[in-house]
Amino acid sequence: MPTSPPLDAIRSRDAGWCLRANQWGKWSSVRGFFRVVSRLGDGLFWYLLMAAMVLLDGMAGVAASAHMALTGAIALTLYKWLKRWTRRPRPFASDVRIQAWIAPLDEFSFPSGHTLHAVAFTLVALAHYPLLAPLLLPFTACVAASRVILGLHYPSDVLAAMGIGSLLAALSLWLVPGVSLLA
Repeated sequence: MPTSPPLDAIRSRDAGWCLRANQWGKWSSVRGFFRVVSRLGDGLFWYLLMAAMVLLDGMAGVAASAHMALTGAIALTLYKWLKRWTRRPRPFASDVRIQAWIAPLDEFSFPSGHTLHAVAFTLVALAHYPLLAPLLLPFTACVAASRVILGLHYPSDVLAAMGIGSLLAALSLWLVPGVSLLA
């Protein structure tokens, strides 16, 4: 299917940024750090955070954890549908110069499920516990960066996931009375 020159230019830039970011993975310390971050972003970090909320804050922690879990379940359904609908190949599958530094969890690239969940979970958690910002914001940024550096996603996959995760969290926060990032 033919595309327009502006769309081709955007795709070319996206692939170029992906290739440049992926080169960082050649350094074992960088690759090791982002592998750990990515694996924690598979869910372990979020499950531990939800458990800590419950243990440290009782019923308020249960409410926050349930809010995160419900948002996460909706995010999972949405991102799986988007992946099947768009069927965008992963960067390493499209460009032999891009190395997959870890094995992907599924076949397609768009959007980044790790990033979508990290953003949605972070925004919901911060609405309940704003003091977690110094922990959650850098971790979420590292999860997003890890997806491109590890060769699993294009920057546009991550940016779209950030937008989708933000919208999903905003909708979730709007639907839950008394919880807001603006409070």
